[in-house]
Amino acid sequence: MSLLKKEYTDVSYISGPLLFVNAASDLSYGAIVEIRDGSGRLRGGQVIEISTEVAVIQVFEETSGLDLASASVSLVEDVARLGVARDMIGRRFDGIGYPIDGLAPVIAERRLPINGQPINPVARRKPEEFIQTGISTIDVNTTLIRGQKLPIFSGSGLPHNELAAQIARQAKVPGHEGEFAVVFAAMGLTQREVSFFTQEFERTGALARAVLFLNRADDPAVERILTPRMALTTAEYLAFEQDYHVLVILTDLTNYCEALREIGGAREEIPGRRGFPGYMYTDLASLYERAGVVAGKKGSVTQIPILSMPDDDITHPIPDLTGYITEGQIVVDRGLHQKGIFPPINPLPSLSRLAGNGIGKGKTRADHKSVSDQLFAGYSNGLDLRKLVAITGEDALTDNDRLYLRFADDFEAYFIGQGDQDRSIEESLKVAWALLSKLPRNELTRISRDHIDHYYGERLEEAWRGHRV
Repeated sequence: MSLLKKEYTDVSYISGPLLFVNAASDLSYGAIVEIRDGSGRLRGGQVIEISTEVAVIQVFEETSGLDLASASVSLVEDVARLGVARDMIGRRFDGIGYPIDGLAPVIAERRLPINGQPINPVARRKPEEFIQTGISTIDVNTTLIRGQKLPIFSGSGLPHNELAAQIARQAKVPGHEGEFAVVFAAMGLTQREVSFFTQEFERTGALARAVLFLNRADDPAVERILTPRMALTTAEYLAFEQDYHVLVILTDLTNYCEALREIGGAREEIPGRRGFPGYMYTDLASLYERAGVVAGKKGSVTQIPILSMPDDDITHPIPDLTGYITEGQIVVDRGLHQKGIFPPINPLPSLSRLAGNGIGKGKTRADHKSVSDQLFAGYSNGLDLRKLVAITGEDALTDNDRLYLRFADDFEAYFIGQGDQDRSIEESLKVAWALLSKLPRNELTRISRDHIDHYYGERLEEAWRGHRV
């Protein structure tokens, strides 16, 4: 932390969380400052815009009580930084990096700019290693690859928080379990959600390999802009300097984007689609593109951003722009949730564009891709038949149609609806084969004859461990 260098006292205007300071053109963009009011109270802030006439500062706390005549601004650090250390693993922090677990502050090994350093495209390696989440619909149908950015698209009232906690608890890179860490950043949490995540990580022991950043709903909106950057800076340090494979879970990016819109309104910016800033694509890209595998580095950063789609609208600007930047999506389905199925992930609209890089012989299993394709086809056919039955009734169905109708029901009940089970990829494929074995052999047109001969006939009662069929 550098010493205070100069005071700026010509504060001309306050608008929401923003402070406008005249004659401060020597401040740099991104600089961290302290704001002192007439009573001596200190507030933190960051320079977000600079010109020859005025500097615009985001205040990290409320601006109520600030008096233009008595307020002064002092430079603290030329750019926002976070003190990072390996000892951050197992700790809980607020949205801007202060400990909230009652333990002593972390002794920093490095102080890194929170905006990070872009990964040189030439240095990027192709993501090729499978990450096991323990969730069948992800591991088999929408496979997560080390170094990928794969968002979860959810909706209001759906259990994406529970899904995030389950992934954080279960995720691993097979063969590298001791070198795996989770950085979990949550933005705009209610008190109930803070309690849920805190208790869930402590109860399951997941906190022992995790770093938590928890930003509350009643924290200033500007802190939500910093929270994911704090998390990603921590992840990059653990990955590229401490050789960890790091999974970063960011929830809820919708709250983050709402904070961007609020700040943009206070700055009187010309709004873009639905009132969001026109630069939101670039801003989101600056977060998502901090995932990857780098040549010469043992570690990696993988991202699962979670966003709740307003009105379940996948064309809303937040999921729409996210889809352009990331490499697929995992879709949480309201219809499955209403049936009591957990986790309610619908594999049909879900997609992992990098799945082909990390599955198959020598990586997961040789039959993985063909089994995934066959499950997709069978479930799709079953859903189409459900629509037909709603119109014509079951009397119009053939015996084969009834098998697919039953397959769709069983697929939802036993494959998608695994509850809080932690399944290995072998266990997930075992359940998949048990379901496919209820269809005639000649219907398995996407699977090779050798694989059918080897795996066909798996019993669902044995595959569905721990549950009654």
